Amino acid sequence: MADLVAKHFTFLLLYATIYHMSVFSISDLHLSFKKPKPMDIFGGNWEGYLDKIETDWCERVGEDDIVLLPGDLSWAMHIEDAMPDIEWVGKLPGHKIILRGNHDYWWKSIKNLRELLPPKMYALQNDCIRIGRCLFCGTRGWALPEGAKETPEDVKIYKREGERLKLSIDAMKKERKDGDEVIAMFHHPPFSNRLAPTVLTDMITDANINKAVYGHLHGKIRISPVVEIYGTEYHLTSCDLTGNKLVKIL
Repeated sequence: MADLVAKHFTFLLLYATIYHMSVFSISDLHLSFKKPKPMDIFGGNWEGYLDKIETDWCERVGEDDIVLLPGDLSWAMHIEDAMPDIEWVGKLPGHKIILRGNHDYWWKSIKNLRELLPPKMYALQNDCIRIGRCLFCGTRGWALPEGAKETPEDVKIYKREGERLKLSIDAMKKERKDGDEVIAMFHHPPFSNRLAPTVLTDMITDANINKAVYGHLHGKIRISPVVEIYGTEYHLTSCDLTGNKLVKIL
């Protein structure tokens, strides 16, 4: 009888852990511990920003919670120089999922990167990551090839990002089960400046994903922190625009 009670208690504890975890997001940390690059030259929002992020993170995130970091994690050019930045994030509470941004030049081989990541830290690229009942898919994205600024190179990169998103969504579909929560990650905003749907947002809509995060934008912008396109919420999580606080997604 005692063994049965113990097993039941263990099941309830596991259930509570899996189904009550929280998901947060914050992006564009632009870390530079190896070769310091002060960020306060970009404005007051960056003054003491890392201390503010760390304080908020440690106050709100539990060890079973998840934090999404959709791009521009480090200014480093090479993985060895990015390791102090990665390790700083790795020491913070919770599971961490990182996505490549346009400034993450240190992100080369995904196999090599994954071998170097600290425990409970994961890199998303062309695939899907499951943590508990949550599935995460996505891709970096790119500047939309529209108007007079369109270049052949932008079109090429944008199409490639669409192919990568398809790979990630396909991997998610193979993993998806009833009751799962699916969150998409982007670095660039996947919609147009006028909030019009795009190839990328159409893929998210077709896959029935109702939450997504992105970053990349800074400074004075004319966009709501949460944009809804065909039922999907897109959350802007650039740290200088969130007051250096994590955005709770789930």
